[in-house]
Amino acid sequence: MPHFKVLLILLVMSAAALAQNNRPNILFIAVDDLRPELGCYGEAHIVSPNIDRLAETGIRFDRAYCMVPTCGASRASLMSGIRPTPDRFVSFTARIDKEAPHITALHEHFKNHGYTTLSLGKILHFPEDTPEGWSEPAWRPDRKVRPESEMIPGWNIPSDFEELNERSRNQQLPFGYLDVDDDVLPDGQVAQEAIRRLQTLSEQNQPFFLAVGFFKPHLPFNAPKKYWGLYDHRDIKIPENYYPPTDAPEEAIHNFGELRNYTAVPKQGKVSDDMARALIHGYYACVSYTDAQIGRVLDELDRLGLSNNTIVVLWGDHGWNLGEHTLWCKHCTFETAMRAPLIFRMPNQTIPKAGITTSALAEFIDIYPTLSELAGLPLPQHLQGQSLVPLFTSPSDQGKGYAVGRFRNGDTIRTDRWRYTQYETLPATRAGSELPQMLYDHRTDPDENTNLAYDPRYHATVTYLAKQLNDLKGR
Repeated sequence: MPHFKVLLILLVMSAAALAQNNRPNILFIAVDDLRPELGCYGEAHIVSPNIDRLAETGIRFDRAYCMVPTCGASRASLMSGIRPTPDRFVSFTARIDKEAPHITALHEHFKNHGYTTLSLGKILHFPEDTPEGWSEPAWRPDRKVRPESEMIPGWNIPSDFEELNERSRNQQLPFGYLDVDDDVLPDGQVAQEAIRRLQTLSEQNQPFFLAVGFFKPHLPFNAPKKYWGLYDHRDIKIPENYYPPTDAPEEAIHNFGELRNYTAVPKQGKVSDDMARALIHGYYACVSYTDAQIGRVLDELDRLGLSNNTIVVLWGDHGWNLGEHTLWCKHCTFETAMRAPLIFRMPNQTIPKAGITTSALAEFIDIYPTLSELAGLPLPQHLQGQSLVPLFTSPSDQGKGYAVGRFRNGDTIRTDRWRYTQYETLPATRAGSELPQMLYDHRTDPDENTNLAYDPRYHATVTYLAKQLNDLKGR
């Protein structure tokens, strides 16, 4: 039977259950700084078996995009269901209760409709944001514990380490090769707490919305030794486009200050090739470490028999740069920073090793209406996204056909073929009156290496996309 027919039957069964007031649980998994460099996204060099098996029995969105490529703003936009604007959801310090106090946040919406709502780990950037939406105060592990790290294979600490260490805010390298058990680090503790809460929730008759947020692969790239050992340091490659895009405006390339706060990272210019490989190796190790913790939670969901009535959604709050265009961290409007994983799994989904995929463009503000529809809840009037449920049964459909986002002075739109970005408030960096802008053709240049915005042959395309972007972006 074709996959979409199986999903259609499952959705009909789910609707029947809802009619009997048997609403599904929600397991809401967030991962910080997770780019879609995973096995299930076709990246065979990454060890991510647990996220991969979730995708095998779910629907994987291959082109899902955050609204703002920084954690606090991305999460606030997703959880509120509204777009960022030049004065709302701008930075990592964004809060729903301060910047959109009239909005009913996602977790509050579920609580208002009879759900037990719990926040573990990092969901909103500030655990005290919209606290009335949680049934209990948001829980976080003790992140002050910092085990001593050992020498990174292939990386030598410079002789002036002590001086660098003294000047560094964090007083540590941006990576750590740690001889510790998983539960010593925060994400292991998050998984442990999620397992404990699932056991308690399984004994109640009330549906639950359990939000579980993992901190890695956020900097610093500290992970237990065994996860570093999954990768051969000699196989780590620096990206081929380790250079700025041709004709990109200076506004597009940032100084990745988040990374430069760490010991031994130069304050200007490129990092050394050795450090670049160590950073990439550490990022991969942290992805595999967090994947293992996600696996523990999914295993407990199965063991308790909760998978039969639980929707699972997994998302990364934004992408991350691993040297592409000389960039590290996020904080830009390139595809590498805007695109992130998004996977849904429906209750009772039984498609073995044959997950559904869709290339339809999805925005993170679409998650709120999607979960509401799947749970049979009314859609609040303030929502600016669109439900993704139609794609569950027709994954080959185009969907809305666009994804819009922004960072600081730049607004960006992704369509099936193009990514166009315009910078509104900075002076032009080229001759004449043109505003700084970028245009990339994803049919011929998926890595966004050549900016076409100033090429006269693409003037009509730029004009069309600029109008579409200005009509859609938040104001």
